[in-house]
Amino acid sequence: MGARTPLIAGNWKMNLNSEESVNLVKALKEGITGNEGVDILVSPTFVNLAVVKLSIGDSGILLAAQNMHYEKNGAYTGEISSQMLLDVGCTHVILGHSERRSIFKETSEFINHKAKAATEMGLIPIVCIGETIEEREAGNAFAVIKDQLNGSLKNFKDVGKLPASTVLAYEPVWAIGTGKTASPEQAQEIHLFIRQWITDNFNPETASQIRILYGGSVKGDNASELMGKPDIDGALVGGASLTADAFLPIIKFKEN
Repeated sequence: MGARTPLIAGNWKMNLNSEESVNLVKALKEGITGNEGVDILVSPTFVNLAVVKLSIGDSGILLAAQNMHYEKNGAYTGEISSQMLLDVGCTHVILGHSERRSIFKETSEFINHKAKAATEMGLIPIVCIGETIEEREAGNAFAVIKDQLNGSLKNFKDVGKLPASTVLAYEPVWAIGTGKTASPEQAQEIHLFIRQWITDNFNPETASQIRILYGGSVKGDNASELMGKPDIDGALVGGASLTADAFLPIIKFKEN
């Protein structure tokens, strides 16, 4: 991984009430004492961002929202703006998660506007890309990933600059919540492809700095092997991030 600090991010999705969220953060804070060289991030529901931020305190755990709108304000009932996320203490925002793309029909063009808006306001976007099982079995995985990168990061391509703080997350749709995990070799192959895409569209320096996470049924017993690959810089964890017992072994992958 070179100089890239691993990032272990927990996407809690539509789970955990306020009390459960606070208790989980408390358990994580206790469990990560002495754990260095790894950035830790949690992403609760919108309604629990404030209480989680308070619970995080000075522990160094990062806070992300699970989505946002690209407009700063206005008549967008039910939406949340980047400024609102900043006000509540977020540093990051997850964009283009496969569930947003598939269930809510968000396009790469839409995600592109969000990524631009987040960056302009000082939020760090975690931009997700990934192929379905049908696309992989048809031999189209690389083409799908390339199309999603081209579309989701178009504004950055247009200006020829991708902030080094930007995080990308490769999450094969067929491995999310299914118990199936891309083999370390399969994941590394796509991560290397993504890093080469950054080199081709920006420059080698940016490619060497951008963190690319793997997401898809990451668990304590496979985290170390996945993270051992040279282009995998951490994990975007779903179900296994909902309890300290499951999440801490992933955070502590270096000890395995």
